[in-house]
Amino acid sequence: MTPCSILRRQLLCASLCGMALLSVGTAHAASNTLRIGTLAPKNSVYHRQLQAVGEAWRTAQGGDAKYLIYPDGSQGGEAELVRRMRIGQLQGALISVVGLREIEPSIAALQNLPLLFKNWEEVDYVREKMRASMEKKFLSKGFVVLAWGDSGWVRFFSKEPAFRPADYKTMKFFAWGSEFEQQDIMKSLGYTPVPLETSDILPAIQTGMINVVPSTPYFALASQIYTTAPNMLEINWAPIVGALVVTQKAWDAMSPVAQQAVRAASDKAGLEMRTQARLEVDEAVAAMKKRGLIVNKPNAEQMKEWADLADRLYPRIRGHMVPADTFDEVFAHLKAYRATQGK
Repeated sequence: MTPCSILRRQLLCASLCGMALLSVGTAHAASNTLRIGTLAPKNSVYHRQLQAVGEAWRTAQGGDAKYLIYPDGSQGGEAELVRRMRIGQLQGALISVVGLREIEPSIAALQNLPLLFKNWEEVDYVREKMRASMEKKFLSKGFVVLAWGDSGWVRFFSKEPAFRPADYKTMKFFAWGSEFEQQDIMKSLGYTPVPLETSDILPAIQTGMINVVPSTPYFALASQIYTTAPNMLEINWAPIVGALVVTQKAWDAMSPVAQQAVRAASDKAGLEMRTQARLEVDEAVAAMKKRGLIVNKPNAEQMKEWADLADRLYPRIRGHMVPADTFDEVFAHLKAYRATQGK
């Protein structure tokens, strides 16, 4: 072998070794960084709980572990957050059913059934009955559910006062851009959905692109929606249910000690998010009323019209927005719970 051949081989070997070390270093850096995205506002209870989970992971993981929380939808809408997790740009996200159904469609059963749940006790009962099977479905899709939360009941915030379903047929609704089935159902019933991302809501309602926003009171207060749409229909249309999920790849990269710490912190965070969110519904409404919010409460006759609308929606939702078997399971659990309550 000539001296030149030996030199070339040594250089090639050195180069390959360098690339291997770089690859190991990059993989180590990726596995030791936890990036979590959410639409939740900065410094909200949701943001604070994500920070607590991240800190528990960082402390238990040790070394140069660090975490980054991206609030306020800075990483995009919920469908985009799921896409970013799939390609490794994010390791986790706190998202509602709107984003979760991008991973597992059956989760829509907890949120997309209008006027079905009468109170939080019913929501909790059904979620806990379905929790194990739901988490197994998410795991089969490559995601680990760490915590379950919610953020209040959906109410309708509009520029003009409205009390009955027909009043909204002259208005333009904000609709999640990724929920095509919902938009089709709305159109078939004579309503006008306008698909947008969350960040577009305020400018859209200010310019008249939309006239009504289905929103929780807390989000309406935090985003200032109510200043342009000061009429709120006092009706618990549906609960906003969500979860903190991480990719299975990120979970598997955690040490056993870190996994245990994250589980404990996530259980605590989920309980705190649910507890605080439910308190903030009434607090947010009270705060907005002081600043000009008008609360419109339907009478018994108008509420019957809303109930009739929900009954017409269920056959359209079953098998379309919510898988038929999951739809039936929710109704069965709810029937069983109400039987124990004498309802």
